[in-house]
Amino acid sequence: MSTIRKQQITSLTNARVKQWVQLKERKYRNREGLFIAEGIHLVQEALRSKASVHCIVYDMEAGIPSELREWASSSLDTEWIEVPEAIIKKCTDTETPQPIFAVIGKPRYDYRLLLEAVKPLVIVVDGVQDPGNLGTIIRSADAVGATGVVIGKGTVDLYNSKTVRSTMGSLFHLPVVEADLSQLLPVVKKQGIRVASTSLQATHTCYSYDFTEPTWFVVGNEGKGVSPEVNALVEDHIIIPMKGQAESLNVAMATTVMLYEAMRQREFS
Repeated sequence: MSTIRKQQITSLTNARVKQWVQLKERKYRNREGLFIAEGIHLVQEALRSKASVHCIVYDMEAGIPSELREWASSSLDTEWIEVPEAIIKKCTDTETPQPIFAVIGKPRYDYRLLLEAVKPLVIVVDGVQDPGNLGTIIRSADAVGATGVVIGKGTVDLYNSKTVRSTMGSLFHLPVVEADLSQLLPVVKKQGIRVASTSLQATHTCYSYDFTEPTWFVVGNEGKGVSPEVNALVEDHIIIPMKGQAESLNVAMATTVMLYEAMRQREFS
């Protein structure tokens, strides 16, 4: 068995600890190109997906969790750093933090990957503000085998700790690209890809729309919907029919309904 590349840090004033604490803020995540993923499951998914894991920090009293010991002995490029519980608490956001987190390099995906796919199904996020909603959208896109997710300006930070947690590891499973939608969507349309979104004035329901064609589907802000400048680039408008008295669906739920109908048409028709 290989030897674990293990270190120990005990001081809250250690330079590396200070760097990890700074990663709680978006401007430092952007500057360093790093983010934190908390908890056994997320660390496991990052390692399994061969994400750029810079180091794994764990509680020295609890030790390396049993689920990760095999990784600890085989991931020779990754540092494993044991620290006291106080450092874990200082570097994470949850009230009762799990005894482990990973510092991970932000992946760099080129939007052209999404254009070159055969019959792409891409979710485009325009101004979603809630981290839980964004995380669920990414998780649903992963679940149906979508080509990827594109995040426009004005959307909550993808690497916010709450967003990362709510993806449940799906963040590591498919390309998630950040882009200026007003510049990207015209390029998409020139490739012959349909750009669709929901609308109360729609001509299609989600069940009559043809999702088997190359499709980029735009979802908008929780309160305002898709922004006017992005909506001007949308060609096809779709409505989710509702039989009961609910006024509308949450954006993450609506996206999931659309994605599953697309998967049904593509895989189970």
